[in-house]
Order: sequence, then C-alpha cells, then structure tokens
Amino acid sequence: MEGTFALCEGRNGRERMDTLLTGPLEPGQWVLCFLGAVREVIDAERAAQVGAALAGLESLLSAASAGADQASIDTLISSHFSDLVNREPQLPDFLRPALESTLDSAISSTSE
Repeated sequence: MEGTFALCEGRNGRERMDTLLTGPLEPGQWVLCFLGAVREVIDAERAAQVGAALAGLESLLSAASAGADQASIDTLISSHFSDLVNREPQLPDFLRPALESTLDSAISSTSE
C-alpha cells in the first residue's frame, strides 16, 4: 500500500489500484477491480468464478472474431456459462421489495 493505492496483480499483470472504496488492503487479499479502482474484497472462490467468466468471454470473442459458426459459439456458451443457460434471470433480493410495492400499487389502481 502506498497511501490509498495498492499494487495488485491479476490477468493483465501488475496494476496500481485506488483503494478508496474498500480501505486499506492486506497482502494476499483477493479484490475485484474495475477502471483502476478496487471495488470489492472477495474470497478465492469468487475470484476463481470471475476468472472463469472472463476466460469464457475471451474465448467467445476470439471465436467470433475468427468467424466461428453459431453452433460453435453456442457450444462455447454452454461450456463456459452452463449456470446461466436455460435459466430465468433472478431479481436480486434488495430489489424485490420495490417490485412488490410497484405490483401492489398497480393492482390497487386497477381494482378501483
């Protein structure tokens, strides 16, 4: 750490990252970074998931730019993102109360 900056090592080598959002870091901690800033301290399991997702995206972009056919791209999607294939999107828990409130208001106004 140097002030509010930390030297982080990741997929793109070493980069100096702003830690104002997370506070001081300890050597060896896993972090999620975006646009030069540490956004979140994460555990090794989450880091592996993010790494696998990024590898999957790189694989898809490489295949698409090489002119892969749709079947090949579909196979890559299924292999790298099997947890998302054939699944309905889930609303995050923190947004559910707002949705329920909106639905209740809509039901109330149609029954009047």
